[in-house]
Amino acid sequence: MKRLVLTLLTTMAMLFMLTVVPGSTAELQRKLAAESTIEQIIQRGVIRVGMDVFVPHAMKDKKGELIGFEIDVARKLAEDMGIRVEFVPTKWSGIIPSLIAGRFDVIIGGMTMTTERNMKINFTNPYYFTSQGLLAHRKMSEGFTIDDFNSPEITLVARLGSTAAVTAKNRFPLATLRLFDDEPSAVQEVRNGRVHGMVAGQPLPAHSAELAPETLMAYPDQLMKEPISFGIRKGDVDTLNFFNNWIEITKNRGWFEERYNYWFGSLQWQELVQ
Repeated sequence: MKRLVLTLLTTMAMLFMLTVVPGSTAELQRKLAAESTIEQIIQRGVIRVGMDVFVPHAMKDKKGELIGFEIDVARKLAEDMGIRVEFVPTKWSGIIPSLIAGRFDVIIGGMTMTTERNMKINFTNPYYFTSQGLLAHRKMSEGFTIDDFNSPEITLVARLGSTAAVTAKNRFPLATLRLFDDEPSAVQEVRNGRVHGMVAGQPLPAHSAELAPETLMAYPDQLMKEPISFGIRKGDVDTLNFFNNWIEITKNRGWFEERYNYWFGSLQWQELVQ
């Protein structure tokens, strides 16, 4: 008798699960979808993009308008979605905490995917790759190989909170490293001869040396190859799925390559900012 009762109870429980749980699961799925960042963006009609100003990813033209590779990426994304884009300039050292706090929806700003960052936020698939390079003051580094910069007598600069700073510490551990909130100030330190060089993501070293060859030089060595991705808050599968699919579609159409060649492979855009 007890066995029969247990069997009946088990059967009733299974029937309950089959009838109630699916409905609850569907409701939960609808709730999660409604709360996803991508759904909120669509309902709002505006995507808020966190970024920092650094050349040629994001900068201001002669009219004070934002231009650059990452600016093009964000505007293309918004255009394909049929919505507006709102840029939220944020200091690089605080851009991840600002994303987590909800000040904007996504980071589109040349951010390298790293293990440390990935423990705090999620990353999309890479939409391009970059590398770290070394910009040096020509006179101060005359006759130097790149290994000569790893010395206690050398002072280097990098942007605070960047992977360039990590690369500088790892590649040149004996050198003194000074950190700046923005890259233009760091480049100016090198141009003025107050430091020996600067570690930064390409094409900044190459472009800076090309614009001031009498003062600056760029070493051809690739210090580190890095994947660049969008950054989003954790726990949002729908948003991650949407951005990954958009990146793949746009990459296959050759749009990223065309914009990359314009902003990173040439200096045609210089006339827009000077």
